[in-house]
Amino acid sequence: MIVNETILDLVVERRTDVADGIITLTFAAPDGSALPAWEPGAHVDLVLPNGLTRQYSICSEPSDRHRISVAVLDEPESRGGSRYIHEQVHEGARIGIGSPRNHFRLDPVERYTFVAGGVGITPIMPMVSAAERAGADWVLYYGGRTRTSMAFLDELVVRYGDRIIAQPQDEVGLLDLEAVRARGADGGLIYCCGPEPLLAALETSCASIAEAVRLERFHAKEQDFGPDTAFEVEVADNGLVVQVEPGVSIMETLRAAGLDVPSSCEEGTCGTCECGVLSGTVDHRDSLLTPAEQAANDCMMICVSRATSSRLVIEL
Repeated sequence: MIVNETILDLVVERRTDVADGIITLTFAAPDGSALPAWEPGAHVDLVLPNGLTRQYSICSEPSDRHRISVAVLDEPESRGGSRYIHEQVHEGARIGIGSPRNHFRLDPVERYTFVAGGVGITPIMPMVSAAERAGADWVLYYGGRTRTSMAFLDELVVRYGDRIIAQPQDEVGLLDLEAVRARGADGGLIYCCGPEPLLAALETSCASIAEAVRLERFHAKEQDFGPDTAFEVEVADNGLVVQVEPGVSIMETLRAAGLDVPSSCEEGTCGTCECGVLSGTVDHRDSLLTPAEQAANDCMMICVSRATSSRLVIEL
């Protein structure tokens, strides 16, 4: 579900030779007009004809203002979006695309260590390109089950040579996270996207340099929270005050009070429902903000996060 967002009606180009179980969809305006600008790390919502909305990272070049590409892994055990795309979204189809959003921004530094697992290569590709253009010192550790499952691997190796450290699991085992930690300890930032086991292992391996790590998650991470308690929320934009009861989200409560609140994933991973926090203390339950961003206590994802104070004042 997306509320209060402009949706572009774009034409699909489809490529199926990317990797085992992965296709790419490239979107362009029917009249050839320019698409909204975006930066490495951005993702878009696909509003599918069957009513589903799914988020995918953009893997094309930001400099190309006329095309946006995403890669989609066929996941039979998922919530159905990828299966529908693989089976029903064909060449020439018209798909609604939300405006690009970015909570995985590439900060300008002189040294990067990129880590990708499987289809997690998608947001990393534009970052690698940007790092190369900037003349930064960078390498990419790229893992997957097999070489044939690793999307864009051949293209990356041809373009960047030995800066691409390919580590297929059936050949060398799991990604060498000790090497990642050692390189990150020498400075710069570590950017990683991939399945949850990889992200959890990287967080553990790089705990001593956690401030240098930037992660992009496909799904909400497992977290343990205490029992929900009721609290008040004031919306500074209009003065509305609501009581948020246990087991009910701020977003659901505001909608019940008549407000149209934008949302998409509704599990704290996409950032669509981000709101500013003017006062009160947030119980952050998202899987998106960094620890430092959560500690700043100036924004929150109202689809999942709550309050540890008796009252929050937010701005939509």
